[in-house]
Amino acid sequence: MQHYNMSRGTSFYAIGLSYKKADAEIRGHFSLNESAKLGVLEQAKSSGIESLIITSTCNRTEIYGFAEHPFQLIQLLCDNTKGTVEEFQKVAYVFKNTDAISHMFRVGSGLDSQILGDFEIISQLKVSARLSKKHGMFNPFLERLVNAVIQASKRIKTETDISTGATSVSFASVQYILNHVQNVSEKNILLFGTGKIGRNTCENLVKHTKNEHITLINRTKDKADAAAGKFNVRAKDYAHFQDEVNASDILVVATGAQQPTVYKSLIQTEKPLLILDLSIPKNVDENVQELSNVTLVHLDDLAKITDDTLERRKAHIPFAEAIIEDIKLDFNAWLATRKFAPTIKALKHKLTDFAIAELDTQRKKMTDFNEAQAELISNNIIQKITNHFAHHLKSDDVSTDDSLELIKKVFQLEATTNNA
Repeated sequence: MQHYNMSRGTSFYAIGLSYKKADAEIRGHFSLNESAKLGVLEQAKSSGIESLIITSTCNRTEIYGFAEHPFQLIQLLCDNTKGTVEEFQKVAYVFKNTDAISHMFRVGSGLDSQILGDFEIISQLKVSARLSKKHGMFNPFLERLVNAVIQASKRIKTETDISTGATSVSFASVQYILNHVQNVSEKNILLFGTGKIGRNTCENLVKHTKNEHITLINRTKDKADAAAGKFNVRAKDYAHFQDEVNASDILVVATGAQQPTVYKSLIQTEKPLLILDLSIPKNVDENVQELSNVTLVHLDDLAKITDDTLERRKAHIPFAEAIIEDIKLDFNAWLATRKFAPTIKALKHKLTDFAIAELDTQRKKMTDFNEAQAELISNNIIQKITNHFAHHLKSDDVSTDDSLELIKKVFQLEATTNNA
């Protein structure tokens, strides 16, 4: 299939940036929080863009949508973040139509994740889809595509071993601690932030460090209490944050703030302090590295950790790609059907008009005209004819575009938009 336009003059694009070319600082410039996502959707709607979906994680920010030119989507992103078009052009990617579809499949299936087989992105995709649908920015094409990507993700997760062996940002942080901190079970660990990454990190800390000195702090105390209760660790009020930082040996920061929440003046202790910043944008100010007792590690450093688990996962990439191709075939078949659906519908209306006119003529000629029987027969004939044309258009042996034009010409159908 060459064309994926939902309306005349538009194409389907994926624009964005990821860990592959953009470092954590640049990714932070283009990070979209919830209010910024709403801003993108509202601006898109007012500018005439009919459908799009936004994803923004610690590793990537992307917009998938329909536009006359990809710059429309790039401008949406830059208008609602700190990023500039100049910055974007240096590190970004733009995919169109078939390439954009393939990209979404690879992202959603964990093949493009910073840590191979990490499926965190698929839950983000689901949340983003619900947000776009809620605001009327989720057309049938995008809905079908997202559902196909979710299906591929599920099959890859269950039919391959590409995600076996716990390896994610949260696990990598715990792995780093285990490799670099002696007697970790005796250390005081403070986890700041109880979002998804924070909760996953806490779970891995409890499971792998056997540490009974883990404390959770969140700006919203109720969330900290809920997570602490689940993992049987302590929760403290945010008012005690500085005291807890200075009592800690290890600080894990997993907050979603747009500005640093940990900085040099906050640290008054002179004992060694390991800080792991799992946030995008960075939530730990670089000035903490001016302190000789502080070691700062960011998630980009953690993602470089390679082990046997990742090597084993690579062997399953061909199986995952085969599953993606299988599901893409179904998606493209549906897409082909949508392409000729308006013409088939117009043909059915034309044949129905013929039938109505003929039935009216016969009704006047025949005194014993059987209305119900005549209508049943004509409807059946119309259905058989339209089915025949539909099967013809689905065939791989014909040019769909040429056939559509011929059908329109023969039956004098009004011009219809090439919906896909």
